[in-house]
Amino acid sequence: MTQGLLIGVLGLQGDIEENIQATNNVLNKKGLDGTTISVRYPEQIAKVDGLIIPGGESTVMGILMTFNLKLYDHIKMRLNDNLPVLGTCAGMIVLAREAYDSTVGRKKQLLLGGLDIEVERNSFGRQNNSFETNLSIDGIGENFKGVFIRAPSVKSTGSAVEILSKFDDKIVAVKQNNIIGTSFHPELSGDNRLHEVFVESIVSWKKM
Repeated sequence: MTQGLLIGVLGLQGDIEENIQATNNVLNKKGLDGTTISVRYPEQIAKVDGLIIPGGESTVMGILMTFNLKLYDHIKMRLNDNLPVLGTCAGMIVLAREAYDSTVGRKKQLLLGGLDIEVERNSFGRQNNSFETNLSIDGIGENFKGVFIRAPSVKSTGSAVEILSKFDDKIVAVKQNNIIGTSFHPELSGDNRLHEVFVESIVSWKKM
């Protein structure tokens, strides 16, 4: 049994509690000794074995990180250490190399750059265009309920990025090393398979 996993959910804004619950459900299911907590400070980022950047408002998250640039710097350092990270919706935007808006073009917002991708914000429309659909995700399976809320899509990927899922010919899930990014909100789906893959990546990384 793997001992003492500490998984953090970036607690600045967004679907924090939903991700904590989904991840703790996986830990319980797999009989792993671990816990999931909200993290907001550099010293907490330094201690976690995995990090989730939740859905919410990517611009707000970036602004809040500028208030504490040591937090931004610590996350960047952990990304360089190949820390397992899951970014959902806004979290994927924050992890991207470049972000664009479907109407105003390139966005000047603080990004972590851990994923070598360009994303288009609000790629499926605004709040009133939110929808749910079944997805096929490589390494996870069929009939995964994708919850799309003001969702981005991936417009281009670097050579190291693996495409995990598409919907309507748009890329909606990617993986690069230990980082997974999704356009949708798995924490709102009631399906913990993606969080399970994320936890498994943490266990494998801890054994290295």
